[in-house]
Amino acid sequence: MTCLLDVNALVALGFQGHELHGRVAQWTRGLDEEDEFLLCAITELGFVRVLNQAPQYQVAIDDARDLIARLKAGRKRIFRFIADDHGVAQLPRWVKKGRQTTDGHLAQLARANGARLATLDGGIPGAFLIP
Repeated sequence: MTCLLDVNALVALGFQGHELHGRVAQWTRGLDEEDEFLLCAITELGFVRVLNQAPQYQVAIDDARDLIARLKAGRKRIFRFIADDHGVAQLPRWVKKGRQTTDGHLAQLARANGARLATLDGGIPGAFLIP
């Protein structure tokens, strides 16, 4: 399976202090060795932003950068960075509200790269909900 992790799933996986870290970590343990995770600029930048801005985390920017670098360098899972060449023309028709734009963008980017968007949000059409 190839999955593009959305920002919340990436934060939960890469930051042990996240309330859903155990859920995402357990899911990843059940995957095959050849399964891979895709990352893109939006998800990596979102990881850094959330860890830095969320009052419950307040992780320094450099520390958040180090966390994601260590996560990607780990031997347990393949991480592959993909270029994001999608604009508003590729936004799915189900996107009707501003808060859906990033989800729609990431879902379409995943599909274009032969993957599914993996998320903790059950409201994204076609996405894989992490159990």
